[in-house]
Amino acid sequence: MYHLKVVIIGAGIGGLTTGIALRQAGYDVEIYDRVSQLRPAGAGISLWSNGVKVLNRLGLGDKIAKIGGQMDRMQYIRYTGELLNDIDLYPLIETVGQRPYPVARTDLQQMLLEAFPGEVQLNSKCIGVEQDGQSVTAIFENGHRATGDLLIAADGVRSIIRNQILGEQIHPRYAGYVNYNGLVPVSDDLGDKNSWSIYVGEHKRVSMMPVGGDRFYFFFDVPMSKGTEPHPDGIQVELTNSFQGWCQPVQTLIQRLNPTQTNRLEIHDVEPFQQFMQGRIALLGDAAHSTTPDLGQGGCQAMEDAEVLTRYLLTTNLGVADALKRYAAERAERANAIVLKARKRADQIHGKDPDITEAWYAQLQSEPPDAVTGAIAKTILGGPLR
Repeated sequence: MYHLKVVIIGAGIGGLTTGIALRQAGYDVEIYDRVSQLRPAGAGISLWSNGVKVLNRLGLGDKIAKIGGQMDRMQYIRYTGELLNDIDLYPLIETVGQRPYPVARTDLQQMLLEAFPGEVQLNSKCIGVEQDGQSVTAIFENGHRATGDLLIAADGVRSIIRNQILGEQIHPRYAGYVNYNGLVPVSDDLGDKNSWSIYVGEHKRVSMMPVGGDRFYFFFDVPMSKGTEPHPDGIQVELTNSFQGWCQPVQTLIQRLNPTQTNRLEIHDVEPFQQFMQGRIALLGDAAHSTTPDLGQGGCQAMEDAEVLTRYLLTTNLGVADALKRYAAERAERANAIVLKARKRADQIHGKDPDITEAWYAQLQSEPPDAVTGAIAKTILGGPLR
């Protein structure tokens, strides 16, 4: 396809990965973001092998390996401390051809910013888009206008551009639980530094996953009503109350976390829809398919979007709109299935139907490790880079 100018709205994982991929393809790329300072939401991300393969293709394999954690095993542990299942991840790595790399979000964003050969324009809130047969223009609150051959809306779960494309206000759907997350230094009294430890019980979950810099990325999941106020005495008191009676590593984690650097997020997703494009505008990442984090696939799906979009722009010659149609068809099928699978998983974990959650606890104890790694491999190998 001829030399293109691309305008990207949003400098998160999806926007930056797409910007890198399109620059490497030889296109002119401008990236805009509404914030004054790029600060990722959430402390860490479990970057599974399908996302890592996209980074490998962009020449970032060595860099992600340096900042990612060495995760060799995953262990499910009952909240009282009994081991339910111990799973060697090497068979998974062998099946899919790539190690996963859990990573701190700030490290990942910094790596992507450094890899993008251009400047991200901050303080640029996109309030609308206009297009005709030849071009598309982003309109910004500050009066600036950016015109290109195509526009990529990577503006997140509350995307303004998505609402304009669909002609309706799309509201995120509350998934029924609050997630607390942050980073702590690795230490033996928390868990093995190369293992992903997952404590389950009472419809709650606590996770510790190794990331670069000898740290654990941790999270706590607690089912609660939407809009529940944080405890006035702070996050540690709130977590101590929620996890009374849980085993010592969980108590140690609560005491050791830094409350000022721990996020408290109500988890949402977006009801799947099909229209990932309109004319010269493509939706990408959370703007297209916002998912709960229960499969660890949110960032990976945004990276897959970048790979597929770039491939169709490079390999089809019927014009931008044709390439975007092909992108939208392929990605809606793949990513919408992930959203629904993650939603089902979230309900299973967090006691939406208590009987289903109890059955899952029992299953964890008896499930062969290769059934667990096989299910993860199936999700990974459904992506564009097999």
